[in-house]
Amino acid sequence: MHIALVTCDALARYAATGVDDEDHRLAATLRSRGHEVTFAVWSDAAVRWEAYDAVVLKSPWDYFDRPAAFHRWLDELDSRGVRLLNPTHIVRQNADKSYLREMEQAGVPIVPTRWLPRGSRVDTAALLAELGAEKLVLKPTVSGGAKDTFALTAAEAEAATAQLQALVDEYDFMAQPFLPQIQTSGEWSLVFFGGELSHCLRKTPKAGDFRVQHLFGGGIHAETPPAAIQQQAADIVRRFAPGCLYARVDGVEAEGGAFWLMELELIEPFLYLETGGPAAYQRYTEALEAQFE
Repeated sequence: MHIALVTCDALARYAATGVDDEDHRLAATLRSRGHEVTFAVWSDAAVRWEAYDAVVLKSPWDYFDRPAAFHRWLDELDSRGVRLLNPTHIVRQNADKSYLREMEQAGVPIVPTRWLPRGSRVDTAALLAELGAEKLVLKPTVSGGAKDTFALTAAEAEAATAQLQALVDEYDFMAQPFLPQIQTSGEWSLVFFGGELSHCLRKTPKAGDFRVQHLFGGGIHAETPPAAIQQQAADIVRRFAPGCLYARVDGVEAEGGAFWLMELELIEPFLYLETGGPAAYQRYTEALEAQFE
């Protein structure tokens, strides 16, 4: 097959320096199995997407900076009859974290959340009281990489109210309690290819931080969660990511061992393929090939 791995402009420029990263190791694995691979920028109007046998979302890491343009691109793919992996109708829903509210209504335990529609009045004291928290995490529902994300105590939240109000006047936001176990135990990521569990890891923030992303110094540890968490994650993928090439289920263990979903990543997740080892690249490739059998 001729496969387009969809990326973003910044990463395409970075790749020109000869970087050896997850995307390029994946491309090398695909090429070793006889496939032709091209990196294509989703926002490049010159790309003829219908010329590819497979168009795979891999690292469009700026889609949340231009959501309207991203949705227009999805519409354009549909109008041209281009098959995207993951499917466009699932990607549209997953682009806004309000999908978590729908999943909660369907019985999936999520981190307790209060939703702040655009233009809402920000009352951090009331949010702290409603959530029974000493510290708040606030973030836009369309975001990634901890963009415009805050972790604030009551005093810090009060001081930041004007800044937060300005953001909520522009964007939908969500508020959650700060979970101290993230700083100690971290959060789980379970990676699935073709609906099957591939590999798992625990992510922990660096000392004094709350962000587990590796670009902020977070740690990555190959580790297997309890069987109950694996089963719950598999059920989430089965119910909410049907037909998807890949899915990453991120969550945290609550008191009593319950698993609270934080995100179901279906658009541009880093898949920690190195953590899964060479077999993870192989499983990804086989799952992609199976989509076209």
